[in-house]
Amino acid sequence: MSDGEDVLGAAASWLAVGERVALATVVESWGSSPRPAGSRMAVSDRGRIAGSVSGGCVEGAVIEAARDCLAGGAAREMTFGVSDERAWAVGLPCGGRITVWVEAVV
Repeated sequence: MSDGEDVLGAAASWLAVGERVALATVVESWGSSPRPAGSRMAVSDRGRIAGSVSGGCVEGAVIEAARDCLAGGAAREMTFGVSDERAWAVGLPCGGRITVWVEAVV
């Protein structure tokens, strides 16, 4: 996924063909987080993914939250952060902290 990927365009095209979509948006970042605030990822109910919120294994947790939202779960805020020493182990190679808002698109 490139930084120039049109995440909202992808989500709109999936909605146009009847897929349900959840969006994840980085709403805050601190330190040397891998993606800045405003970064997005879209997840469809058919398993399509566009964009990125972290570039690491944080994505897996966000995808699971998006799937939960698509199954009727509530929108949620998720915060991920680690010390620089543990950053690589959990998928935030630059350290820092991010807060991600995940919601189904209605």
